[in-house]
Amino acid sequence: MEKIVIIPTYNEKENIEKILHAIFGLKDDFHVLVIDDGSPDGTAQIVKDLQSKFPGQLFLEERTGKLGLGTAYIHGFKWSIAKHYNFVFEMDADFSHNPNDLPRLYNACKNEGADLAIGSRYIKGGGVVNWPKGRIALSKGGSLYTRMITWMPVKDPTAGFVCYKKEVLEAINLDRIRFVGYAFQIEMKFAAWKLGFKIKEVPIIFQDRTQGSSKMNKSIVKEGILGVLKLRWNSMFKNYRKRVKNTDTKTSPVNTVKSNEMLAE
Repeated sequence: MEKIVIIPTYNEKENIEKILHAIFGLKDDFHVLVIDDGSPDGTAQIVKDLQSKFPGQLFLEERTGKLGLGTAYIHGFKWSIAKHYNFVFEMDADFSHNPNDLPRLYNACKNEGADLAIGSRYIKGGGVVNWPKGRIALSKGGSLYTRMITWMPVKDPTAGFVCYKKEVLEAINLDRIRFVGYAFQIEMKFAAWKLGFKIKEVPIIFQDRTQGSSKMNKSIVKEGILGVLKLRWNSMFKNYRKRVKNTDTKTSPVNTVKSNEMLAE
């Protein structure tokens, strides 16, 4: 099994069927895992009704209550690792991420040497459509602030359109990822970078949702601001690498850390 797209949902009935058809309409064979946090609008039922149309390609995990973006992705990462997928994607349900860009992210990891490919709004060729100027300024300012505090050379650290090689997710101790909002996106990239994985930013055009409601709120913004400071402080004491049990008493486990070289466009 090669590629799985994880889509967390909460009240996305206006978008979920359309986004699934768009993904399954691509020439590349993508599977999709929807993780629904008990949407009262019936999002999960729409997915269930589509599973017979896309057998072996569309999967659903239902959780009780709105448990947060970060915990949804962690759940999905562990599920995907257990199912032996080689490439794992993060993607929103609301078409802010264009499904046609999935093959470009995949190609960056499959053929261009990246361990982690980021759909980036803030490199040459990228951009944002239909956002108010204040929201753009907040996002760009947050990205600059994150780079200054963490020293992580990623121009769009809060991006939520991502492709991971399975080796990245297997190396990270996912139980040590603490943030649940948009700071989760920063922490995952930070963990991969600290472990020496190669990161490439791929330019995308991000378009604000036209249907459904945004999940952004003040608590998420606060978590992002304070979380970056906490991330930097904790990095002096915290190791994100998953410990590997030594099953051979004659030899000790070897951790292969890849070059910290960054691929940029």
